[in-house]
Amino acid sequence: MGGEFQETLNADILKSHRFVSKSEAMFNIHFPKSHESLLAAQQRLKFEELFFIQLQLIRKKIMRNTRFKGNKFESVGELFNSFYKNHLPFSLTEAQKRVIREIRKDLGSGAQMNRLLQGDVGSGKTMVAVMLMLIALDNRYQTAMIAPTEILATQHFITIRALLENLPVQVSLLTGSTKKADRKEIHSRLEDGSLHILVGTHAIFEEKVQFSNLGLVVIDEQHKFGVAQRAKMWRKTIFRHIFS
Repeated sequence: MGGEFQETLNADILKSHRFVSKSEAMFNIHFPKSHESLLAAQQRLKFEELFFIQLQLIRKKIMRNTRFKGNKFESVGELFNSFYKNHLPFSLTEAQKRVIREIRKDLGSGAQMNRLLQGDVGSGKTMVAVMLMLIALDNRYQTAMIAPTEILATQHFITIRALLENLPVQVSLLTGSTKKADRKEIHSRLEDGSLHILVGTHAIFEEKVQFSNLGLVVIDEQHKFGVAQRAKMWRKTIFRHIFS
């Protein structure tokens, strides 16, 4: 075999998975001695690629948790409890309860949270988001919900406003169609903290939109927003948690 490749996996991994050496894998991926040797080389190299991708993800997560601190939501207070006991329109499923508990734990850890919640249409993702927003409000932080279209943002606004109409929570809608006078009022109320939840579209990314103490952002259909757009939210006061 012409030339040797430096081994990248430790002996324990090689032994436990019965992998061939790096040199043997590299040789047989190009010049296999048999079908079996080709399969062994493919298995070894595919594992190695995924293994180091996973290590990179773990490393980035550790760096994010240590370098970028989140807002610590220490209490579940009056707004959350009042809504849960008196205004919840239907009983939560066990899956919804579990998700809320998991995210509550994240929000109380003091570490930055980036979490993706998946579910079918009508599975209750909006209800979960509303209850988590109330936890943020109980800890004196503002929240925002961003949707990719005006129609979807308006639907969320109507739903959230109806759910919270019996609570002292101020909710507003900001889109590209918002009138100048209304937009100016929203900007003012965001900055003085009297506006608690802002629902909107890409208009929320504008530099003029500044929060007093933004603590939680919910993004609907997050795949429709670019990295640069989401990064803009980082520059809006003390934003630390994202939930999509």
